[in-house]
Amino acid sequence: MQNVTPLLGSEASHRRDEDTQVSYPFMGAIAGFSFYWLAFVLPFLVYGLNVTLFLMLYTWPFFLALMPLSVLIGVAYSILWQENTTMMILCSGITTVSLFWLVFALITGWW
Repeated sequence: MQNVTPLLGSEASHRRDEDTQVSYPFMGAIAGFSFYWLAFVLPFLVYGLNVTLFLMLYTWPFFLALMPLSVLIGVAYSILWQENTTMMILCSGITTVSLFWLVFALITGWW
């Protein structure tokens, strides 16, 4: 029987390391997308269905433009906070909801 020692840079060890990696940007994208929809529902809960639907009828492109931005914010925070998922979710949620409410306040003239 032969004694074989694997090389440090062998392909087998690379494949094993790549399979065990967690996809943090994907988790951030899911967090940003989820918080986008949560922020989208908040004006309906606060101001009622009729008022918010009338506002959204004319301003939906502004809020639709926030969706890819929310996903990118989630990805950016997931890269920044790779090992700390709680901090990534917290920062992503606060930023997305604040950005949504900022656009909502600017459109309604409250700011």
